[in-house]
Order: sequence, then structure tokens, then C-alpha cells
Amino acid sequence: MSATQKGLENVRDVVSQEEWQVRVDLAAAYRLVALYGWDDLVFTHISARVPGPEHHFLINPYGMMFEEITASNLVKVDLEGRIVMESNYQINPAGFTIHSAVHAAREDALCVLHLHTDSGIAVSAQRDGLLPISQQSLFVLSSLGYHDYEGLALNDEEKPRLVKDLGNKTFLILRNHGLLTVGKTVSDAFLSMFLLERACRIQILAQSGGNDLIPIAPEILAGIRKQEEIVTKGGGGRLVWPALLRKLDRIDKSYCQ
Repeated sequence: MSATQKGLENVRDVVSQEEWQVRVDLAAAYRLVALYGWDDLVFTHISARVPGPEHHFLINPYGMMFEEITASNLVKVDLEGRIVMESNYQINPAGFTIHSAVHAAREDALCVLHLHTDSGIAVSAQRDGLLPISQQSLFVLSSLGYHDYEGLALNDEEKPRLVKDLGNKTFLILRNHGLLTVGKTVSDAFLSMFLLERACRIQILAQSGGNDLIPIAPEILAGIRKQEEIVTKGGGGRLVWPALLRKLDRIDKSYCQ
């Protein structure tokens, strides 16, 4: 058996321990997105940077459902979307356009999570965007940007505008398109998306009962970050990630393979 063939069959044996851990966490995030019903068949992506000096990233093999993603079948690419490690799978280069723009501009954005959820798209199409009407929305509004729709993400010329609209924020609503979050870890990006998607869903449900909604006072929004640190004990995604992995393990451990 050649080294290439062995690498394809035993990815864990040919990558660093640090990369393998990122692969497991990223595969878990794909599975959780499917579990919560946030996936869009084989479309949208979650990407994570591989530890090390190279600007290499992991992304899903194109054509696979999120519930099929494993640590081994994730594809390693560079910032241009070129596959840099032998793989049995291909990626959707167009799908990496948004992710590569964010990864290139933000050294702290080690994970980029982009979804097309019903509630997220519904809120993205509203002129006023996300409203301060729920506790969940406050965490988002304290670090939220908007990016206007420019068609399918195929044009590299869009990248600077997207990067500018995201700035140093954690959350981005892509108008008429979907949602995006970034994080220093997969767990941070996932927790942020949980809050964003939940806030959008709550808003759509609240609006279904009429538009006489009660906004939360601006001074409460101004202090939400300090309160968040207290509630999460400064742990962010690390606080909930072990429990989410245990949840996945009870359902199907194959994401770790």
C-alpha cells in the first residue's frame, strides 16, 4: 500500500494530533447543524483553520449531507480553495469564497460557520433586521454586522465589501441569504450560531402574533457583554461543547472516525 493510499484510509495517522482534534470538532459541528435542522441539503459550509504556520483549512466534501461528515472525510484546502492533501473528495470552490475572505482578513476567525436557515433568511429580508426583543438577541446585537446581497457567492470582488461589513464582529447577517458567525474555536462559532439562529426564530414567532412588540431598553443591551461573561464564567463555547459532544456520542459516534 502506498503512503498516499494509507493516508486516504487512515487520515488520523498522517496528520498532527492538533489537526485531528480540529477535524473531530468540525465534524461534530456539521452533525449538530444537521441534528438541529439547520442544514440545507449539501449546501452551506463550516470551515476551520488547521493549526500550524500554513494557511490551510478544513471544509466539507461537496455532495455529502452534513449528517455524513466525519473527521476523516473533511477536505484540506488553501486560501484559494485548492486541495492540499490527497482526498477521495472534492469541494465546492464557490462555497469557499465567503470563508476564504473571512479567514484571510481575520486571524482570530479560526472557524467560520455559514447557514441558510428559514428563520435566518426571513430576518435577513426584513429592513430593520434583528430586533432587540429577546434575551438571545442582545448577545447578537452587541456584535452584529449586515452585508447586502450581491448574488451567488462567486465573485472575488465581493470579498472586500463582505470583510468590511463583518469588521471585528462575531455575527453577520447576509441580506436575503443567511447567517454567518466566526470564532476562535469551532465551539465558539457554534455557540454564536445557536444564539443567532434562536434569536431569529424567536423574532419570527413573535411577529406572527402581530407587530406590537416590546423592545428591550438600550441601556440593558449596553451591559450585556459583562453579564455574558458572568453567566458563561468566561468559558464561551467551551462551557457547552463537552455536553454537545456527549449528546452526539449517544446518538452516533461516527463523526469521530
